[in-house]
Amino acid sequence: MLLLRSSRSIFSIARHNKLQLAALPQLARGVVAAPSPVGAFTRARLQQSEKRQEKRFITRSAPMAAAATETEEIPEIQQEEHKQPPHPSTPQQKFRKDYAPPPYLVSHVALNFDLRDDVSTVTSKLHMLPNYGQLAAGSARPPLTLDGRKDVKLVAVAVAGKKLEAGAYELTEKSLKLSGLPEGEFELEIVTELKPQDNTMLEGLYKSSGNYCTQCEAEGFRGITFFLDRPDVMAKYTTRIEADAAAYPVLLGNGNLKEEGKVAGGRHFAVWEDPYPKPCYLFALVAGKLAMKERHYTTGITGRKVALRIFVQEQNLSRVDFALESLVKSMKWDEDTYGLEYDLDLFNIVAVDDFNMGAMENKSLNIFNSRLVLASPETATDLDYSRIEGVVGHEYFHNWTGNRVTCRDWFQLTLKEGLTVFRDQEFSADMNSRPVKRIEDVMMLRSSQFTEDGGPMAHPIRPESYIKMDNFYTLTVYEKGSEVVRLYNTLLGKEGFRKGMDLYFKRHDGHAVTCDDFRAAMADANGVNLDTLGTWYSQAGTPHLHVATSYDAVSQTYSLTCKQHTPPSPGQDSKLPVLIPIKLGLLGPDGEDLPLKLRNADGSVTDLGTTGVLRFDTAEAVFTFVEVGPAEPVPSLLRGFSAPVKMEVSGQSDEHLYFLLAHDSDPFNRWEAGQRLSRKLLLQLYSAAAAGGGAHNAKVVAERCGAAGGVPEPLVAAFKAVLTDDDLDGSFKAMAISLPTSNELLDAISGGADPTLLYAVRMYVVRTLAAALRPQLEAAVKANDDPAGTPYAFTAAACARRALKNRALAILSTLEDPAITAMLLARFKEASNMTDEISALGSLVELSGPEREAALASFYDKFKDEPLVLLKWLGLQAGSNAPGNLALVKQLESHPAFNINNPNNCYSLFLGFGRSPVNFHAADGSGYAWMGDAVLKVDGLNHQVAARMVSAFTTWRQYDAERQAMMKAQLERIVAHPGLSENVFEIASKSLK
Repeated sequence: MLLLRSSRSIFSIARHNKLQLAALPQLARGVVAAPSPVGAFTRARLQQSEKRQEKRFITRSAPMAAAATETEEIPEIQQEEHKQPPHPSTPQQKFRKDYAPPPYLVSHVALNFDLRDDVSTVTSKLHMLPNYGQLAAGSARPPLTLDGRKDVKLVAVAVAGKKLEAGAYELTEKSLKLSGLPEGEFELEIVTELKPQDNTMLEGLYKSSGNYCTQCEAEGFRGITFFLDRPDVMAKYTTRIEADAAAYPVLLGNGNLKEEGKVAGGRHFAVWEDPYPKPCYLFALVAGKLAMKERHYTTGITGRKVALRIFVQEQNLSRVDFALESLVKSMKWDEDTYGLEYDLDLFNIVAVDDFNMGAMENKSLNIFNSRLVLASPETATDLDYSRIEGVVGHEYFHNWTGNRVTCRDWFQLTLKEGLTVFRDQEFSADMNSRPVKRIEDVMMLRSSQFTEDGGPMAHPIRPESYIKMDNFYTLTVYEKGSEVVRLYNTLLGKEGFRKGMDLYFKRHDGHAVTCDDFRAAMADANGVNLDTLGTWYSQAGTPHLHVATSYDAVSQTYSLTCKQHTPPSPGQDSKLPVLIPIKLGLLGPDGEDLPLKLRNADGSVTDLGTTGVLRFDTAEAVFTFVEVGPAEPVPSLLRGFSAPVKMEVSGQSDEHLYFLLAHDSDPFNRWEAGQRLSRKLLLQLYSAAAAGGGAHNAKVVAERCGAAGGVPEPLVAAFKAVLTDDDLDGSFKAMAISLPTSNELLDAISGGADPTLLYAVRMYVVRTLAAALRPQLEAAVKANDDPAGTPYAFTAAACARRALKNRALAILSTLEDPAITAMLLARFKEASNMTDEISALGSLVELSGPEREAALASFYDKFKDEPLVLLKWLGLQAGSNAPGNLALVKQLESHPAFNINNPNNCYSLFLGFGRSPVNFHAADGSGYAWMGDAVLKVDGLNHQVAARMVSAFTTWRQYDAERQAMMKAQLERIVAHPGLSENVFEIASKSLK
């Protein structure tokens, strides 16, 4: 499943599925902003796990529930857990160390849905298998506790064909407990009633735009029927759906369509059968009025013919071609790269407007947020196209990394999500520009995930505890998780990683397993020890890497002294060293890479070529290279961002960074050199501006920054060289002339940052660069303009031109020159594609004046019947830093374009506003108060969305004392609110620790 998130800057791919599709208006503007008893098979499996090289599978009649290991080792570092404060409903905290296989399994599920406009009825028939092993003489068989939800009405229960009376079971708002169960296998039948039309949580079965649909990950299936709602219970499903034929002509389920027909009363039915065992979170159902576009694909391995279908509302059918093409590319890429072929004859995608996440990988019936399927040049930006390509790939890749091999428990979520994010990143890199994609992903990681890792919500990629699993679909689990997977790829190489993947699927196809099983497959396939990689799974926080260099001209040896530490995080005061692959090169005086000859501990020398990888897994180590000369080299460290760490290089001068920016053969480190120069400058100027105290208006900030030296000429010259280098990719140029985001700077400001001052300093630097580089920026705009009548094309070259052009325009707009403002308005009116149109509007929205109002009114009039496009309109206004913008945002809350029941709308308006340093962080606290009100209002409708909104307050400790007090007060108000959901309570209460 993919969260709604972005992995790009203005030119980036924002991917996925379960991460929230939070609006990113600043991107559009171009601103870079102890085990229990187990069954016999399970015990056999546990014994096998001790000898990982031995054959792992035996024939069985039911899917296996337990993991390959009976218990996972809980590192000492993880023994201290978060302790939660009391909550009115006393929510239960779950711990990874408490995992135990279920006492019963399910081999087959037969579901019958009788869909009605008032009350819908669900009948489930389960074939149950005992999994409790050999009982002691006289011991009773364990009870069966099924998960449920208070809005699911229990109508009837029957065990082995015998209906149970009310006193024969225990029913609560969250569970159904059955005791005195038969010996051996038995049938269990449960009838429930639902009202999908009233389900505003959008979990389980609900209605969107008049259509029925489902969302079951992580724990939504319990909103349909009482069940063992956990990922290690894998069963085969048969689903019968019956509904009114006129109102719901399309009936879709998992797997293959086995039967369909008409029934009395103008109704019809369809029966779907999924031949592959799956956990219930992958169950899906759709019923409604939908149009369909179809394409066929023949697999390249066995020649299987697969029908690919996308279902949308009739008026959107013309906008699905790119998503279909992306699906075809994904299928071929997975065959070519990993030898993985699709395993059914049908693959369906359905687009729905009301969806908490980005998309969901239900077996053969993917359900997508509409904004991640629909695209046309007039309504979608380059970013939207990139996002669609990446998310379609991500969900398809889940067919193997998530569906065929799933996670044993939800603590292992990164097993499927981190791995699949890595796969979709590599897919996008192969489809487009690999260097640009890598920079985009690191930009997002640093600006967002590093912040998460440094705050109160810091957690390992494999968490140790949770209250609501929905809250752990996080950037840490997804993005940092993908970086940990990338460590395997860096250490083992492409061929070694493929060998590990092959063994992983050979061992675990059809099983629910753990992160340790993945690591074991990688290690065993390559005959290496990867134990120290395990610390990445259990330890929160971003490691800090310190490198000191020394050169001996006489012996011509060059040494790197590396040290590492990870700062304390909640529940983890002391940290262990992690395995950090340091990919590096050494540049000679001419800018060329030098040969790397590493001296080993025994005195032998290893030739690493011109780019090598050092394995650093201790607190401190020294690496020495020989035959380095005749002059001291300039080190290019952590090439390609080979590990998700914060690095400091002792003695690295500005001259070294300018040299790397001009000559480094590694594109990432060339970009990184510019970022380090800009970061250093911004922090210096912030300190100077803050030292004076008092007012922080633009004039005062400019005077103080100027007095501190302003923007140095060498940096201006370096940016000019980038802009005028014809050999550089346009997207790379756009990134290279962009400043680090404010989030990347906050933790470097001691005593807490004033976000409005930091914004003002940043704008000072941008304006200074705009004035100094105006001729080059205007030339870049002119050189990258398309001739009139040029049709839109989503190609790497075309996107690069638009990225550079629109970045240059965004920088120029900060000059607030009337001529530039007029040009932006003209470009907005004349734009032939949404990328150029929304970029111009994004610049105008930051300015005060009639042009801003005229453009916003024009955009709304043009797209008032296009709800997905209006999300951009809402997000740009909400995130604007125009003074006093809160008043406008409050008006938008009651605007016809805004629907508080729609997650996309909430992400655009509320989270968009939360990204405005000027207005959300207003000194009077008005922005905080409005957001606090909004969190509580939305929590009454949709707990997941509200939990994401409260994340705006989680970084309160990074700010100055006055803002800390106001943000903390809002969190305390939220936690104390009667009837607060567990989702919001968990985030808010942990944020206060």
